[in-house]
Amino acid sequence: MSESIDDLRESAYRIRRFALRMGEVQGQGYIGQALGWADVLAVAYCHSMTLRPQEPQWEGRDRFLLSHGHYAIAHYAALIEAGVIPESELETYGSDDSRLPMSGMAAYTPGMEISGGSLGQGLVIGVGIALGLKQKKNPAFVYNSMSDGELDEGSTWEAALSAAHHQLDNLICLVDINNQQADGPSGKVLGFEPLADKWAAFGWHVQRVKGNDLAAVVSAFDAARDLKDAQPRVILFDTLMGKGVPFLEQREKNHFIRVDPPEWQQALAILDQSRSQVQAEGASA
Repeated sequence: MSESIDDLRESAYRIRRFALRMGEVQGQGYIGQALGWADVLAVAYCHSMTLRPQEPQWEGRDRFLLSHGHYAIAHYAALIEAGVIPESELETYGSDDSRLPMSGMAAYTPGMEISGGSLGQGLVIGVGIALGLKQKKNPAFVYNSMSDGELDEGSTWEAALSAAHHQLDNLICLVDINNQQADGPSGKVLGFEPLADKWAAFGWHVQRVKGNDLAAVVSAFDAARDLKDAQPRVILFDTLMGKGVPFLEQREKNHFIRVDPPEWQQALAILDQSRSQVQAEGASA
């Protein structure tokens, strides 16, 4: 599937809106991550990945692994936008017997490939899936979506070594660098720079782009898929937590947030207003 930048901007807007509506159901959640990661998810699901929304277990599909399982609210929003999950289900988010639990679980949700959450496991699983697809001569790609906090985990780097050793050119790792984790700023919990140099030293093709610049995100995804070298690919995305809702962007601690009831509607109104302004500017250009 491929869409224009304007179409992708609209998809990112809807992903953010779906996430806020789900967050309102529970009054809390990992909303900062959902807003910041929405542009990457829009490009993944509406431009880059090969899918059959009504057939989520189709063998030829690209696999999207949500290693950071606490980003589930963002992933559900993308699956709704892609047509894998009906929009009507978002009102059940986090409720008993819902297919949308607060942390992603593959047994419950169509399109959820793994039960993430124990950080540092997604890339390990991704290496295994990518190897299996190679053995089957299946041309599908494996996308591993992970957080910068997972760079603290030794298993991430063991998997990175293994992927390069096996020349897994069907593996694309997407790293959200928002510099926040539960215990504080990621760089202060455990410094990881120079990050691009580290991945390159492990044998990966590396790109680092602004994760809320849709044109840059599209170019990075396209380059990762089109690369001819027999090596795994990683895209490092610098993102802003709470992107699109200024009063959330400015919060000092955005890892897990509680929002006062009136603020949910305020946040939605801000998103709607920003979208209307962009559309008006586009119409007058």
